[in-house]
Amino acid sequence: MPPDAEDRHAWERPGAHEVAPGVYRVPLPLPGDSLKAVNVYAIADGADRLVLVDGGWSLAASQEQLRSSLDGIGFGLEHIREFLVTHVHRDHYTQAVALRRVTGASVSLGEGERASLEAFAVMTEHPDVAILRAAGASELAAMLAGFHGERDLTDWEPPDRWLPDAVELPLRTRTLQVHATPGHTRGHVVFSDPEHDLLFSGDHVLPHITPSIGIEPARPPSPLRDYLGSLALIRSLPDATLLPAHGPVGMSVHDRIDELVAHHEQRLVATLKALDHGASTPFEVACALGWTRHDRRFGELDEFNQMLAVHETIAHLRVLAERDLVRSEFIDGVEHFAAC
Repeated sequence: MPPDAEDRHAWERPGAHEVAPGVYRVPLPLPGDSLKAVNVYAIADGADRLVLVDGGWSLAASQEQLRSSLDGIGFGLEHIREFLVTHVHRDHYTQAVALRRVTGASVSLGEGERASLEAFAVMTEHPDVAILRAAGASELAAMLAGFHGERDLTDWEPPDRWLPDAVELPLRTRTLQVHATPGHTRGHVVFSDPEHDLLFSGDHVLPHITPSIGIEPARPPSPLRDYLGSLALIRSLPDATLLPAHGPVGMSVHDRIDELVAHHEQRLVATLKALDHGASTPFEVACALGWTRHDRRFGELDEFNQMLAVHETIAHLRVLAERDLVRSEFIDGVEHFAAC
């Protein structure tokens, strides 16, 4: 484990930090976000060429930090030839699109994200409104009722290339492999570098937190089922060094996946126990569970994280239903669950 892993926030410090020969981790700011930063990875693909894994959030401060960080290793924004984006969330995708207009770099994105990008263009109501109402979280739903879609779609333009699963991406210095890993989003992909035992994991595998599941405009029916399947897929590959989008590098991919799977199995057990103790709606179950590594009560979370908690609870209830451990019915538009 590298030294900066000992300090949970050391990874947020600006700069271009070499994490493998020719691979630099560049943290970029996420103002107002509890995660504080997103890692993009600059691959030196020759003396005058960079390939970036993820792009960051399209903000003036983020672009300036990227520029200054690359300057520290002898490159400029003009050397970026391609962005390989792991998923369509704004802290990964939008700056890649913005810098494409400046540098002419191409942008590649997993083909499973097409539905969400198309949904952005026509969205008139936040997709969470109906979901939260059906979960019994009417007050949270009301907070989103005034949302009427993205006003500025400039940085949500389509990529130059849609990446299919299992394709190889030959660069000058290495060959990356694309692996479709639906779960965090339906079109999430990771990039493995088997020759150098590296995995650019995006938000699929993170060292300190469990990724949110299925927070996207076009929602799949069972994002946790998808996510667990994707974890099993990556676990079946040879082990590699984890290069995550949030947090320090250096952990074993296999070890972290084992922890994530164990976490979700524990949450499934806790969710079932909450039903046994009288909770019925996803909102009631979420209120009965502890959240974050500090086991905080639901009411201690801010509204955004309360919404994430309700979504995660719905995802666990769906998997329990698929395992024939719970059943559900709608009463007055709200879904109620009970153990079988």
